[in-house]
Amino acid sequence: MDLGLKGKWALVGGASKGLGLGCAQSLAREGVNVVIVARGAEALEAAALELRKLGTTILTVAMDITTSEGREAIWSVPGGPGKNFDIVVTNAGGPPPGDFRNWARDDWLKALDANMLTPIELIKATVDGMAERGFGRIINITSGAVKAPIDVLGLSNGARSGLTGFVAGVARQSKLASRNVTLNNLLPGAYDTDRIRTTLKGAAEKTGKSIEEVADARKKTIPSGRFGHPSEFGDTCAFLCSAQASYITGQNILTDGGAYAGTF
Repeated sequence: MDLGLKGKWALVGGASKGLGLGCAQSLAREGVNVVIVARGAEALEAAALELRKLGTTILTVAMDITTSEGREAIWSVPGGPGKNFDIVVTNAGGPPPGDFRNWARDDWLKALDANMLTPIELIKATVDGMAERGFGRIINITSGAVKAPIDVLGLSNGARSGLTGFVAGVARQSKLASRNVTLNNLLPGAYDTDRIRTTLKGAAEKTGKSIEEVADARKKTIPSGRFGHPSEFGDTCAFLCSAQASYITGQNILTDGGAYAGTF
């Protein structure tokens, strides 16, 4: 299927590895030019080297996207589209787990800045231009914890749920939806990424079990019996960005192998 994306420009955050890289790869395969952003320059350039083999323009910005300086670097990257992106994929690593009793105000502000306020800033900077041009796709990578909160991930639960509520309202503005601009959230479950490997390692150390034992136990809670692959997530992202997905907006798309047992 031709997704109708050839020649468009996408911004993908956290794209040096994991789910962000998966999204960048899937978009590049569809002929999309991509500006990839991450804080680690070495890993980012390694990712760009592989992405360029797919034949599209790949630009890198090794900056912290949660800062105004980082965002300005994106808008001014040489050869880039300025703020005239057709696709924006917001993505930031989740805040650390813990007990809410131990979190100070600064911990909450840091989580909100990364997982709620930065995506809002990116949306604000690009969405009206999308409407003027008659095409726009904004995908926010949030978390399956938005639908099924995890007690030790309170910082993530709160910040990402705030973004979810914001997007639900903005996506339904007629001046955006009627101009072929969609905003959706992708909610990943357990994927084979560095983040889950770190989580499994921590659980193994806490329980005295091996990482393999902890991983097997986690997989048994997933009807698919496995962790997802970032490429699968990326392909879902690419479809939501496609011309064919123009009637999907304001939605929370859960990709977790069936782990969430709710009806809604």
